[in-house]
Amino acid sequence: MNKLISLKDVKWLREGRPILSEINWEMKEGEQWAILGLNGSGKTSLLNTISGYQFPTRGEVSVLGYEFGNSYIPDLRNELGIFSSSLEKFSETLDFETIEEIVVSGKFASFGLYQEVPESAWEKADELIAKFRLDYLKGKEYRFFSHGEKRRVLIARALMNNPKLLILDEPCSGLDILSREEILMLMKDITQNQCHLIYVTHHIEELTEDITHVMLLHKGKIVGAGPKRDILKDELLTKTFELPVRIHWEEGRPWLSVQKHEALN
Repeated sequence: MNKLISLKDVKWLREGRPILSEINWEMKEGEQWAILGLNGSGKTSLLNTISGYQFPTRGEVSVLGYEFGNSYIPDLRNELGIFSSSLEKFSETLDFETIEEIVVSGKFASFGLYQEVPESAWEKADELIAKFRLDYLKGKEYRFFSHGEKRRVLIARALMNNPKLLILDEPCSGLDILSREEILMLMKDITQNQCHLIYVTHHIEELTEDITHVMLLHKGKIVGAGPKRDILKDELLTKTFELPVRIHWEEGRPWLSVQKHEALN
């Protein structure tokens, strides 16, 4: 299988402090990955490296055939779809746009439309709105959407350019259980559409059956990375979450039970 991502001996320092260390990881075609870790474990820094928004202090990075240091990284970003809850900082622009305008803006990687939109792009936006079961919001402005609806709209926007790789950075953060499950139901549609996925979270129960592989991060280092059932083990998860935990599986999804309330030293 072809490699989509290759990180070799990656290290990243911020103000002299290591945020990522000894990162060696590959993602291959046909794999759908989740990255798990506590807040501050290095998940966001790893995503910023993969998407080319920060270069490592040391090490080699290749993403979708683009070798960092030898490639034009803006071209790479045209092949990525990225969702992060931080996108909601653009709400002043988004609030008065319709769902159609927001989704189609993903074609231009802009917030707001500043150029003529071809008819084919509007048709693609309509397809995504229908696929994400959001037809009932057509013609309505973003400010009237629920929190969960806003997330689904922004994920649809990230798919406008048919990305080879979609990065979802904590898409269910802050959602109630119904809104969370509505987001998770989209995973199959995404992965069956020739799109590879990196799903980032610190909630293990969000890993649907569509996720095939898992990376566990702790204090900027990889605790384990590989096929989901091989990595989601009590010992590795206990180290990752700094609490004694036990994993069990229901309906093809993993769930954690905390064994004690004292943090590990």
